[in-house]
Amino acid sequence: MDFTDNPQIALALDYLQNTGKNIFLTGKAGTGKTTFLHYIKKKAFKRMVVVAPTGVAAINAGGMTIHSFFQLSFGPQVPGASEEKNKTYKLRAKKIKLIRSLDLLVIDEISMVRADLLDGIDRVLRRYRDKSKPFGGIQLLMIGDLHQLPPVVKDDEWRLLQAHYPSPYFFHSIALQETGMVSIPLKKIYRQVDEIFIALLNKVRNNQMDEQELQQLNSRYRSELPADEEDYITLTAKNAPAHSINKQKLSALSGKSFVYKASIDGDFPQHAYPTDENLELKIGAQVMFIKNDLQMERRFYNGKIGRVVAMNEEGVRILCQGDSEPIWVENMEWTNVKYDLNKQTKEVVENVVGSFSQLPLKLAWAITIHKSQGLTFERVIIDAANAFAHGQTYVALSRCKSFEGIVLRSELAFASVKTDTLVKQHSEAAENNFPKKEDLQQAKREYQQSLILDLFDFKKIRIQFNILERLFLEHNLTISEKALQNFLDTQNKVEKDLVAVAKKFIPQLQGYFQQPPMPQDNTELQNRLRKAAAYFYPRLRACWDFVFGD
Repeated sequence: MDFTDNPQIALALDYLQNTGKNIFLTGKAGTGKTTFLHYIKKKAFKRMVVVAPTGVAAINAGGMTIHSFFQLSFGPQVPGASEEKNKTYKLRAKKIKLIRSLDLLVIDEISMVRADLLDGIDRVLRRYRDKSKPFGGIQLLMIGDLHQLPPVVKDDEWRLLQAHYPSPYFFHSIALQETGMVSIPLKKIYRQVDEIFIALLNKVRNNQMDEQELQQLNSRYRSELPADEEDYITLTAKNAPAHSINKQKLSALSGKSFVYKASIDGDFPQHAYPTDENLELKIGAQVMFIKNDLQMERRFYNGKIGRVVAMNEEGVRILCQGDSEPIWVENMEWTNVKYDLNKQTKEVVENVVGSFSQLPLKLAWAITIHKSQGLTFERVIIDAANAFAHGQTYVALSRCKSFEGIVLRSELAFASVKTDTLVKQHSEAAENNFPKKEDLQQAKREYQQSLILDLFDFKKIRIQFNILERLFLEHNLTISEKALQNFLDTQNKVEKDLVAVAKKFIPQLQGYFQQPPMPQDNTELQNRLRKAAAYFYPRLRACWDFVFGD
């Protein structure tokens, strides 16, 4: 991926690689947020895991759900409540080791993550990492668009949470407000090329529609809907209308139906199925690809619409508008991953624990706006008969490549084209506080300093030796006097030769940190660190050999 023409993505990458700052990567629909996520997953700059609020989002992002990874309940995470009340489940030893090894936590679709859920993550990370630091000191990369799908909170849940939070949005998380974040809005739009349409979408997004612009939008209203053969997809606010449209359209087709049964292996939860387990199709059915083609030709992509023109037990042929030849489609595989820590390399590894194999297709006369997030269509019919949640109008309109590709089933009122005031204010603040060059340099300096100081923080070794001391004393009748004395001698060396010396050395380091050069460019500091390494390494090695043997 080339970032030379996208300074915001290059900046996000610099912050990600070279600082410990929390990052909110946002931007309008089609600005490359998902592409960026897949890029950093491949490059693996830091030991990281990817989580998302829903099963489908997690599978698409190649990660796990927040609730599964952190063992959090689906109820409200009330600040100050006991773990039992919040139903935080204990983690296994392997998961704890993994959490302690992480440098980076990536949260996709952050707009759907509630503030209390983010604070639930904070509590788990503090418990198993550093209690004194928000999120246990781990760096967060949060990806999403607040102008799209909002967090869901029921009335009875909000009654419990409203005393603690001004709103359910993630940016009101107590832990996040304590630590702060750098907001980087992406600017370049890859989905639409029509400047007039982009300007209109921006008006919807920013609550700036006037009467003339609303009339312009409503010029896409059609009392008679396009014919089926024109490959329009209807976007609905709720599940029931989409399901009903697909069922009616499929039933209206003559001919025999085929039911394609998915092959499910291992652990793959039903709520994360990317398409129907039993997918019923007929000749003439309108379908949508839900995966990108892995072959060199890139014949299809996630969101491409076509029609079934032939099928047998092995697969189907799909003809898409503009294509001269139908595409032969067979089963593709989705995997469910869990993260583990490689004992030898200490690297985070993805273990496939389950798979779902099925035709990468869905019936697509209609889908919900929620499920259309992240997709691009040539032609859409927008069903605005039901009340839209904040952001749904923008999501629906921005799915389409062009203004001419949109058809409205009913005219939009101002009430339908609405953005939450809090979201608007937060987005404006992010634009006005875009990170400056000096902000990045200071963040890099702080990150390098923290990495150096961590090298000489031996408190954890002291704590482990104190635990060992307690065990030795509890079992002193079964442990030889010589073994006990060897332990006490080693413990004394830890205190005297490591902890005490490091305590005196750290103020010297902080003196070097006051000098103008960055730590990586400070020759005096580098020489001092080499001498420190020559002193500390053999003494640390002796501790290791005592505990684990030669």
